[in-house]
This record gives sequence, structure tokens and C-alpha cells, in this order.
Amino acid sequence: MELDEKKPGEVEKDAEAIERLRQLREKLLSDNISTARVAGHNLSWMQEDGLAILKEALFGDYSRDAKKAAAYGLRSMHGRMKKLATEVLKQGLEHRDRTTRDACAKSLAIMKGEVPRKTNADKKGKSGKFKIREVRAKRSPRTQSPRRKRPSGR
Repeated sequence: MELDEKKPGEVEKDAEAIERLRQLREKLLSDNISTARVAGHNLSWMQEDGLAILKEALFGDYSRDAKKAAAYGLRSMHGRMKKLATEVLKQGLEHRDRTTRDACAKSLAIMKGEVPRKTNADKKGKSGKFKIREVRAKRSPRTQSPRRKRPSGR
């Protein structure tokens, strides 16, 4: 029996695994950040295949949400893959894309137990309350106008 031969059940499992990886990759690149984060977390359990997909999403030309979800998946890696995921995140610190650098820096800070500082980009649109500011009317400077005289009837 050769090593390349597979049992019929194994071929089906491989096809199912490939289909599952394709679905998770699709969800990772989704516009919905919640769906993308769940996919990133699920890919973190997929060993080398998950690492390859997360790395592609992090360094590829994808949306900010996909990059953040990929960084989340990388920091969620377990066991022997955690060290490889940390190396990928460190590589991301030197990436030319600002979004990739920021996502990697935040993930590494969280992995070290630090509380990452919030940036203005993180705060944008998350506040339920708005700041009330005074709006001043545009007026021309007042000129010396004569005082109104009261009717003399007293």
C-alpha cells in the first residue's frame, strides 16, 4: 500500500474540509465585522490552512474589517500555531498598509496583556451621544446706531 492512496472516506473528508475552508474564507472577507470575526476565530482552529488564509487576508488588498478579523483570528491561535501567528503579526508591523500595521500592533498588544489605546479612528461612530456645540450666527459688526427713543408719554 502506497502513502498516496486514500480511503474513500478520507477523500470525502478532504473535499468537505476544502469546502469548509472556502466558506470560512468567504465569511472572513465579508463586510459584516461580526461574521468576519467569527470566521477568523474558526480559522484559528484550522492549523496551517487557517494560518494561510488569515495571513492572506491580513497582507492582501482587502477591507479594514477583513484585516481586523484576520488579526483577531491570528491572536486566537492555539498550541504550536500561536508562535507562528505571533511571527505573522510581527511581520505585519513593517507592512506598507497602515490598516495592517494598526491591526497587528493592536493584536500584539492584546496578546501581551496590554490595553491598547484608542485612536480617533476607533472612536468614530461608536458614541451614542453627540457633543453639543454652540453655533454662532454670522453677523456683521454692529455700527453705532442711535438708541431708540421711547415715546414720551409719561
